[in-house]
Amino acid sequence: SKFLNDKWMIKNGFLNDVQEHKPWWWSIKVQKLNLSAPLILLPEVSCQKAIEILQEKGYDQAPVVAESGLILGMVTLSNTLTSVLAGNAQFSDPVTKVIYDQFSKIGLEDSLGKLSRILENDHFAIVVHEQMQFNGNGSSFMKQMVFGVVTAMDLLTFVSRNDKK
Repeated sequence: SKFLNDKWMIKNGFLNDVQEHKPWWWSIKVQKLNLSAPLILLPEVSCQKAIEILQEKGYDQAPVVAESGLILGMVTLSNTLTSVLAGNAQFSDPVTKVIYDQFSKIGLEDSLGKLSRILENDHFAIVVHEQMQFNGNGSSFMKQMVFGVVTAMDLLTFVSRNDKK
């Protein structure tokens, strides 16, 4: 059961990570990675257009976010191409047909250690920031904003550039 799996419990915030010999970067916050602003696609973008945009802008993946700000998932260049070539999607279909809706989120204040644990199982994590928003009648609500997408390569690059040894 995943409830008896310490990695799952740590990843989902039910347990603190108690790794014995933590590397120097373990407790540094995700915000120190200096991520570039993400390319975000709306759900109605077609698979064809998504491929063109990702290739033109030099991205491998992009979050798909509804107008409301709800994060629907992640579209990747390889999954989109594979789905279209296998006949599971058409170039004219919206990207929502080929998105990964299983993804991990991490906050700017979370540690690189927590990110490292997520990246043991996932190819990427979506970096989110909670923001309080107010509507016309003065009531407030928290909204998650996509701040970036982080991969193992981003973490490795940070660690190798800043290695204290």
